[in-house]
Amino acid sequence: MPPRDNPTARQARLGSELRRLRERAGRTAREAAGRVNTDQARISHIEAGRSGIGEERIRQLASFYTCDDNALIEALCAISHEHRGQFWWDEYRGTLAPGFLNIAELEHHASHMRCLQSMTLPGLLQTPDYSRALFEGVLPKLPENEVSARVEHRMRRQSVLDRDEPPAFEAIVHEASLRVRVGGRKVARGQLEHLLDAADRPAVTVRVIPFASEQFVEVTQTVLYAAGVVPQLDTVHIDAPFGGVQLDAAADLHRYRMQLDFAQQVGLAPEESRSFIHHIARDL
Repeated sequence: MPPRDNPTARQARLGSELRRLRERAGRTAREAAGRVNTDQARISHIEAGRSGIGEERIRQLASFYTCDDNALIEALCAISHEHRGQFWWDEYRGTLAPGFLNIAELEHHASHMRCLQSMTLPGLLQTPDYSRALFEGVLPKLPENEVSARVEHRMRRQSVLDRDEPPAFEAIVHEASLRVRVGGRKVARGQLEHLLDAADRPAVTVRVIPFASEQFVEVTQTVLYAAGVVPQLDTVHIDAPFGGVQLDAAADLHRYRMQLDFAQQVGLAPEESRSFIHHIARDL
């Protein structure tokens, strides 16, 4: 099969993890190709996520790279069985930018998640009206059909929290995000009431960093930390004006874990946060 032009984020991640294992073992792409009876170009395509790889070859390469982490090997084999078109977000391929699909994919496969937001509330906890107001505020203006597709996609992402055993989700939000009247007073109040309802879910924790906090937390970026089934597959998603960016280097993961840990310490406890949100909603 010809190389893929647009691999999914998970396909790219499978390849990058195989590259890390190879480099850690001190093996060249040519040596790896010889081990699985293919050519060096194919190994390069696999490591870039542009070519698929079967479970047997993953196990052969893992052995060649002296990787004895069975949990990681099984996780990589599981990714190799996935294909485009089998998940709900694939319906939006060609309609929405790849970043929308990537974050849905990331959330779907996460074992637990933590996020930090300053000016808007997390997509997984938004109401349709709040989400629509955000997308209608994008400049230049989006066509109505794209606004509707983005809102629908965002609402469908929330199904991850409706599972029988949903991933734990901790949302750390700055007071500013609670006070910005996105969509006007009525929409903003409805969003805060929805946030309070969401905070009642066993899997959801909401913490607020108030303006009164005397400890500064860097929150200029929207950060989502999604834990994988094994630590090596943890991923950080950063929102940016040009689209989402996913980071998986060990140094980046460590940095954002520290940032989230500090934000958790600075933020109010869950019950205090609920009371805080309630008072802001009541005053709207």
